[in-house]
Amino acid sequence: MTAAPPMIYVIDDDPSVGKALERLMRSAGHQVRTFSSAIDFVRCKDLEAPACLVLDVSMPDLNGLELQEYLADREISPPIVFITGHGTVPMSVKAMKAGALDFLEKPFHDADLLNAIAHAIATDRLTRNKHQQLKKLQQRMETLTARERQVFHLVVTGLPNKQIAVQLGTAEKTIKVHRARVMTKMGAQSLADLVRFADQLSTHSPPRDDP
Repeated sequence: MTAAPPMIYVIDDDPSVGKALERLMRSAGHQVRTFSSAIDFVRCKDLEAPACLVLDVSMPDLNGLELQEYLADREISPPIVFITGHGTVPMSVKAMKAGALDFLEKPFHDADLLNAIAHAIATDRLTRNKHQQLKKLQQRMETLTARERQVFHLVVTGLPNKQIAVQLGTAEKTIKVHRARVMTKMGAQSLADLVRFADQLSTHSPPRDDP
C-alpha cells in the first residue's frame, strides 16, 4: 500500500498571500490546499496524511494561535510553521512553547519557508511512525494473559527465571514457558527488545490479576 503524499495546508486571510504561497510550494513539488480562514480549515480538515500547516498569526474570528490551541485540545497536532507581518517576541515564544516548529516574519526568503516545511514534514512522518509502532505494541500487549504480563514486567527488570518463579510462586519451567510466549506475542527477538518495548509502553508496574 502506497503511503499518502504529504499535504501542505496554507491558512491566510489575504488571498494574494495565499495564492503566492501556493505557487511557491507547488513549484517545489508539494501538494497544497489553501484556506482563507482558520474556521474554513476546521470545517474541511483531513489530516490522515503527513501534513504541515503554514499559518498566519493574525486572522479574524479565529487567529493562528487560537487555532493551534484548538487543535491541541483535540489531540490533533500537525507541525505548524507560523508566518506573520507583525510578530512580537512574546507571540513567537508562545507559539513555539505550544509546539510550533518555526515562526517566520514577513518578508521572509522563499528558501527559509521551504526549509521549514521540509523539516515539518519530516517531523510529522517520524511522529506518525512512532504512534503506529506504539499502537502495534499496545495491541500485542493486549494479547498477553494476566500471568504473562506479570512475567513480562519481571523479565524486563532483569530478574532471572528462577527468581521470577520464586516471586510468583510457581515452577521455573513454567516461567520459561510464559517467557517464551511473551517473546513470541510481543514480537521480540531478545531481552533488549522487550526492555525497549517496556520503555515505549511505559510498563513499569505489574498488572493486577484478572478477577
